[in-house]
Amino acid sequence: MDRRKFIASVGGASALAAMSSMEKADALEYAMTEELDARIVRPGICTTYGKEPMNAPKAKEGAKFMMGHDPRLPLMSDKPTLIEFFEKRFAPANHLLQSGALALKAGLPEKTVLACLLHDIGGATVMRSDHGYWGAQLLEPYVDEEVSWAIRHHQALRYFADEEVGYSYPEAYIRYFGEDFSPEPYIHEAAEYAKNHKWYMTARQICINDVYSFDPNAVVSLDMFIDIIGRNFKQPEEGLGYDNSPTAHMWRTVIFPNNFL
Repeated sequence: MDRRKFIASVGGASALAAMSSMEKADALEYAMTEELDARIVRPGICTTYGKEPMNAPKAKEGAKFMMGHDPRLPLMSDKPTLIEFFEKRFAPANHLLQSGALALKAGLPEKTVLACLLHDIGGATVMRSDHGYWGAQLLEPYVDEEVSWAIRHHQALRYFADEEVGYSYPEAYIRYFGEDFSPEPYIHEAAEYAKNHKWYMTARQICINDVYSFDPNAVVSLDMFIDIIGRNFKQPEEGLGYDNSPTAHMWRTVIFPNNFL
């Protein structure tokens, strides 16, 4: 990705300088994912990225604010599934699909493949900053604890190389943030904790299959993961967002992303 284009995407050099190290790294990954999706054929409206409410606060007198289904987005069913979210809210999700495909090709366990497939779901749906934590929380009621744990801790581990298992510090971080870049102290602490955990390699595999998943020529499809999702994702009968789980409200936010209230 062109450095000038990245700087412009965050609002200029002054805006970039005002960001914390974590915000810079998350902004870079977000920009790279957006650029990848823009280079792949996609429907005109298939994601909530960058979408503003149907009626801004300065709407003409008498105008109504956006509530309920946003007609610019595909209509979700009464009982949404994870597959449906991929098709109608995450799509085209090339980076996620590529990450999962690399893990699948490497012959990794299904739980690890699922973790790679869903690792950036937080940034793709509700919140870019601390996306590992948001994604883990969003998924916790529906996946094995190892999967959500790995998604949470890949966020910290991505900043620290482990050459013995094939993960080098991303060159993009040096190019965009400088050689003296260092994440916030809580990230150092989280990474140190993760290195000594029994699920360390699951989280590390997310990092390994994350950094190489920005290939505009890669051919990937959600179809290759249907069975893995069926075996490893606990789809609620009521539908995601309507099952009264601790994170149902987060899924509803993705269903109705532009509600005024």
